[in-house]
Amino acid sequence: WRVLPRRNAAVKTYPTDFVVVETTPSGTSTFERARRSRAKDDALVSLREVLRDVAKDVHREQRITRKSLLQDGAGNDSGNEDEEDAPSRRRGRKLLQSSVAMKLNANALWKQGYTGAGVKMAIFDTGIAADHPHFNNIIERTNWTNENQLEDGLGHGSFVAGVIAGTSKDCAGFAPDAHIHTFRVFTTAQNSYTSWFLDGFNYAIASGVHVLNLSIGGPDYLDIPFVDKVHEITASGIIMISAIGNDGPLYGTLNNPADNLDIIGIGGITSAHQIAAFSSRGMSTWELPSGYGRVKPDIVTYGDNIWGSKITGGCRSLSGTSVASPVAAGAAVLLSSILPESTRWSILNPAVMKQILVEGAEKLPGPHRYEQGAGKLNLLQSAEILKAYKPRASIIPSDFDLTECPYAWPHCKQGIYATMMPLILNTTIANGLGAHGEVVVAPKFIPNDSDLGDVLDVRFSFSETLWPYSGYLALYIRVKDEGALKSGVASGRVTLTVASPGARGETALRVSEVEMTLKVNVIPTPPRNKRLLWDQFHNVRYPPGYIPRDNIDMKSDVLDWHGDHPHTNFHELYDTLTSAGYFVEVLGAPFTCFDAKNYGALLMVDLEEEYSEAEVQKLQRDVREEGLGVVLFAEWYNVQMMESMKFYDDNTHYDWNAATGGANIPALNDLLQPFGIQFGDVVTEKAGSAFPKIDDDIVAISSGTTIARAPQGTFLHFASLKDRNNKEPVVANRAFASLTRFGEGRVFAFVDSNCVDSSHIQFRCFEFFTRAVAFAAENECSAKYCDPAKQINDAYSDGSELPKRRNDVDFSEFSTVLGGHPGNEGSMTCGANSPLEFHTARVSYTDLPGRLKFDPKLVERNRPSSSQTVVPRDDDDGDNDDDNDDDNDDDDDGADVNFDGRKTFAASTRDEADAGVFPIVTSTTTLYVVVIVVGLICVVRTVKRRRARRAKARANAPQIGAL
Repeated sequence: WRVLPRRNAAVKTYPTDFVVVETTPSGTSTFERARRSRAKDDALVSLREVLRDVAKDVHREQRITRKSLLQDGAGNDSGNEDEEDAPSRRRGRKLLQSSVAMKLNANALWKQGYTGAGVKMAIFDTGIAADHPHFNNIIERTNWTNENQLEDGLGHGSFVAGVIAGTSKDCAGFAPDAHIHTFRVFTTAQNSYTSWFLDGFNYAIASGVHVLNLSIGGPDYLDIPFVDKVHEITASGIIMISAIGNDGPLYGTLNNPADNLDIIGIGGITSAHQIAAFSSRGMSTWELPSGYGRVKPDIVTYGDNIWGSKITGGCRSLSGTSVASPVAAGAAVLLSSILPESTRWSILNPAVMKQILVEGAEKLPGPHRYEQGAGKLNLLQSAEILKAYKPRASIIPSDFDLTECPYAWPHCKQGIYATMMPLILNTTIANGLGAHGEVVVAPKFIPNDSDLGDVLDVRFSFSETLWPYSGYLALYIRVKDEGALKSGVASGRVTLTVASPGARGETALRVSEVEMTLKVNVIPTPPRNKRLLWDQFHNVRYPPGYIPRDNIDMKSDVLDWHGDHPHTNFHELYDTLTSAGYFVEVLGAPFTCFDAKNYGALLMVDLEEEYSEAEVQKLQRDVREEGLGVVLFAEWYNVQMMESMKFYDDNTHYDWNAATGGANIPALNDLLQPFGIQFGDVVTEKAGSAFPKIDDDIVAISSGTTIARAPQGTFLHFASLKDRNNKEPVVANRAFASLTRFGEGRVFAFVDSNCVDSSHIQFRCFEFFTRAVAFAAENECSAKYCDPAKQINDAYSDGSELPKRRNDVDFSEFSTVLGGHPGNEGSMTCGANSPLEFHTARVSYTDLPGRLKFDPKLVERNRPSSSQTVVPRDDDDGDNDDDNDDDNDDDDDGADVNFDGRKTFAASTRDEADAGVFPIVTSTTTLYVVVIVVGLICVVRTVKRRRARRAKARANAPQIGAL
């Protein structure tokens, strides 16, 4: 392998924290033999071993494409007139009223003298012309691509810059006097690579930009090099605003990095204040299966038919969240200029900007929280909040009223009750006090005494360390046993205290008491036959593995990445079941973590995970002895089909092999073997134009399997189905649904889940699913479903060989049950998401204090008397020193030691743990790897001197900003 040279402004001017390497063309090298292997990436493993004393980690380079966040991939602007630009001349002066800045009342702030002056705006896009007539201050243009040009060959970068800072009266931007820094990270072919972004991000940090717009995104929230560098961007104080994605109206389709805690994620709305069809919907899926998703987008703003600058002048319109993002970025730049330049950046940071945008947003009637976030951007309300702002921490959202429909969907659809799985709410702690903070007084629930608040059992887990500028707070809400028969509203407050080190020149901690309100509907515990438990734990999704889409005809979206949760891509099914009087709870832990006596049926839909022996045994007992019903909607599985779906990914430059089928049929067969039910190896779909029917219910089969084995007494339904395994499909009469009673329980099995999956659904069969639930949970079965003519007298077998697991894919890499740690795995132990009797229950599942270990006396001394923030006094002795830190200057190497002896940067630099970058890699013929160089950490450590020596150290130290 060899290091590839990178000739760009960042590497030429500043130190770097990563390198790009490629493998040399050696046919016998381990790297070359494994270069295109995805299942076992021996090339990376070997290179990590070789560089273990030099590099923090090694990753593959990934290609990034910009076009995904335009509504239809349009956006090429050659500078000539086209049908999209033609209306600009016809409209004439009417375009002034179409300026999105004017529509959001930016002119009211212009009249007050606020125009974005002095704010450095970074635009990561396709570049801009140096002499573009629409801009006052193009300060710097940099190119990070492999093309030797700075000009915009597509028009998207010019458009984005125009929305932010354009001066044309026909398509005016928000901040005409902003300082524009363009980073050309996309080629004319709309391609980019992670290493280009890493270099560009490093340069943005070194250049001291203030706001950064990123109109790109993707589903891979486990792209560690990119994600960690984004954290470093915000830790540096840069406000990053990013598009939430154009995968709407599908749920669970949030793009990264907009779904990060520390990023302001922007969704799109139309001029009629409706959520744009293209705008991705929440919730976030990082936290599944053990937790629950966060609220995203943060806010929404106009993104449909927005007018902005063309390449050389004139105006044009575009749509997409990549357009909504610069609308919010332009607003952020304009808002920033409200504060005096001398104190502006001692107040503003990523958390503060998120606070003022979220708190100023205007809630839209109709869309729910996971579609609109806090609501529509309201520029003037946010301006008023900023003018009165004092540094503080806050919880987003600060008000969880789960009784408010439709905004509080899905939680307002059903109340909570005793013995249910905990209702999990996931909030964000925005820490406007500083980049690094800690929850120093644990969260506490204070019930209201005017309602049923005292029957709530509220427990917590949270980020011990808030970095950068943010953390999470999870609430686990249960109803106590004494509330089993109660009905009514229960409410209360959650309080906690956040502390951060004082800013430069401050001698005291910054302390903020934080509060959020909670309101839920409590109902009597429903009867068992109305309670359903959704198995979320056994879902495996992308990332990190290639888990293929359930509908194999969906060529444009081949990955299964929407979460497979009743509140994401199964949301229509959830609404159907709750409207039918059922109560849906979610199991985020193994089968050993729930009491079957509480539930009518376990819902197992589109599952890819393996099952432990303990789970197999428990499910058999639960069904036969405890009377639990099971509804199982499977998916296709065939090794030959999976092999045919292998593809060479131009983005990552290696072969992707499907880790499993639409469902993990071999694992399901192991689970069902004690019941005598087995699925087959054939991939099926309807034969002819009509779907099968049972009674009057249409049963849609798009990419399903078959029922290959069934026990005696089963009601077994057959239909004419096409076998998709062969080039010449074979039509045959195949079993597709089975209804079987086992002792006290029942099992309903079906061969496909596409008809209840709202992502790329071809035909809805929710009524059919409801019939399955009625059989499994309530032992109700219509004459057609349980037709005696369909009941088999002997065990059934279609004579086929049952499917086997792939022997060329190590599924343990993606499986929690098999001991894997893919990055989004669950836990094999019963935890906070399980009933209290199944785990060690504590009020707080997070120990305090955390890494900082603030002295409780210091916290108490600086605690505010109300929900206000202590603003520490400046140091009086003029040495910018904390007079109480004498003991911290006695460490051996002279570095500053903060509280627990952990060495930290000065207030203006980043956290040591994330001082380095995190990487990437690949070429069409070679493996590229981004390597984090550990040696640079030593360079950083040499410049961290005790405060008494800082003046001298600064004179001799390397440029820390470059890191």
